[in-house]
Amino acid sequence: MSEYEKLSICKDAQLTLRKAREDGVETVWDRFKKQEPQCGYCELGVSCRICVMGPCRIDPFGEGPQYGVCGADADIIVARNLARMIAAGAASHSDHGRDLVEVLHKIGEGAAPGYTIRDADKLKRVAAEYGIDTAGLGNEGIAKLLAEAMMEDYGMKKEQITLINRAPKQRIELWKKLKVIPRGIDRETSETMHRTHMGVDNEYVSILLHAVRNSLSDGYGGSMIGTELSDIIFGTPKPGFSEVNLGVLKEDYVNILVHGHSPVVSEMIGVAVDDKEMIELSKSRGAKGINLAGLCCTGNEIMMRKKIPMAGNHLMTELTMVTGVVESMIVDYQCIMPSLGQVAQCYHTKMYTTSDKAKFPFMEHVEFTPVNAREQAFRIVKESVENFSRRNKDKVYVPTAPVRNMTGFSVEAIVGALGGSLTPLIDAIKAGKIKGAVGVVGCNNPKIKQDSGHVELIKRLIANDILVLTTGCVNVAAGKAGLQVPEAKEMAGPGLKEVCGLLNIPPSLHLGSCVDNSRIIVIACALANAIGVDIDKLPLAGAAPEWYSEKAATIAFYAMASGIFTVLGVMPPIMGSKKVAELATSGLNDVFGACFAVEPDPVKAAQLITNHIMEKRKGLGLDV
Repeated sequence: MSEYEKLSICKDAQLTLRKAREDGVETVWDRFKKQEPQCGYCELGVSCRICVMGPCRIDPFGEGPQYGVCGADADIIVARNLARMIAAGAASHSDHGRDLVEVLHKIGEGAAPGYTIRDADKLKRVAAEYGIDTAGLGNEGIAKLLAEAMMEDYGMKKEQITLINRAPKQRIELWKKLKVIPRGIDRETSETMHRTHMGVDNEYVSILLHAVRNSLSDGYGGSMIGTELSDIIFGTPKPGFSEVNLGVLKEDYVNILVHGHSPVVSEMIGVAVDDKEMIELSKSRGAKGINLAGLCCTGNEIMMRKKIPMAGNHLMTELTMVTGVVESMIVDYQCIMPSLGQVAQCYHTKMYTTSDKAKFPFMEHVEFTPVNAREQAFRIVKESVENFSRRNKDKVYVPTAPVRNMTGFSVEAIVGALGGSLTPLIDAIKAGKIKGAVGVVGCNNPKIKQDSGHVELIKRLIANDILVLTTGCVNVAAGKAGLQVPEAKEMAGPGLKEVCGLLNIPPSLHLGSCVDNSRIIVIACALANAIGVDIDKLPLAGAAPEWYSEKAATIAFYAMASGIFTVLGVMPPIMGSKKVAELATSGLNDVFGACFAVEPDPVKAAQLITNHIMEKRKGLGLDV
């Protein structure tokens, strides 16, 4: 096995890693190796820098300090650090949702050129959930009222956020009893920061219960709003085919990449690359046309709706430029490595930042707003076309051919494929043709061989007749491995294979970006409501085999709080506190009917999940 095969299971990654080394380009794997050994105190969560009486650390072996300067022990420090991680993740997704609320409001005011309402039916359905009387109103009028109602979800005028009502009544009653119902999206994040300030909340259970409330403010608040408004503004995804891996880049085209998480920017870039004048300009510069492709969750957004191909996931972002064919990369926010601008210096690629909250070294800032987005998009695309002539032909290397991929499985699309209700899915679960469902989500992490955790876990689950729902970077891994096309039914167990054959769908369904984890939650709530039980009684589970980000910690917490057993492939920084670790891996089960497990081996993780699903089937009287 070559050194590159040890880093990734993906052929395109292995080949471009070798070229990066030849080109003298440092990648995320190189920097990871330079950091080893990583700080043990930080890995265990027992380092604290919240105030400047520190930084402090607790000796996990009991031979050194057991209290910080303020008197905080390992339980307090670990709980505070975890809560702050969850707060940052919730803030990230919720701020994404807020940006879409702003766009919706501007559409309502007629002040967002180029943006419109693509799904008017969904606009009205969501408005009804907010108690808005839509009689006699046009789309713009409804949009403005809905945006204003959602703005209130971010504040403190309401006793609870609106979309929490989608959860089963049993779960809502449990949350009320535990006092974890989110009162406002921003309020819960702000309160987390207050509680974890030195001298405020110093009881680890209390801190973590509020962290749960903070995570729910994202899962049923900011993230859910983000998904629903993306569908309303940009169109609710429908199933269709696209392509994935570095092979989607074309040597004889102008290649433009969009990267990050927000569809607000990529929507307008898509308009500009399809413009006849821009295409003619590219041909006049020697190219055959303009090729747009996505990275990370911005890539998922445009693949879901427009079937635009994806070049890669988180750990592939630097390697796209190593191909030597990328004229520009346009970033918005989240999961964008600061190294990208440095890597671009080794090639001809132009780098653009577009958000006032996300600026990077060696990148040109071209700020997008709902008012100027169209104009800015045309400017960037024109400059990208002009950059084609600067390409160094000696550095061109596209290592693989693209792989076909099926995408577009919104909740509406799944229900539509089932004939308009979840009854056929419930019947298939009852009959044992589908044993259960698992959301496999999350990122890449150089601590784990790239995509190996995702692919092996999915293969094992579908072989056991377990339907897989994927979001985020997992989609690229599953796509490259051929798991997201109808033909993948041949890798599934006999029951799941039969269902996939009847519906002409893959056994692993692409549900969108990491914000779209809310789609999985909506499906779980709808199943529970249809059957008449709480979510924790269903044969469901979640998994994040290669997670790295604070957002993933938040997602894991709101999944668990919803009653979904969740398996993590990377240990969170909690092992420095025996009490917090025990609470997370067992104690929470007594409170929420779900807890966490940590298992880096995907084979063992698959067995844990399968055992859990079979136990839940038994509880429902469904074991065969």
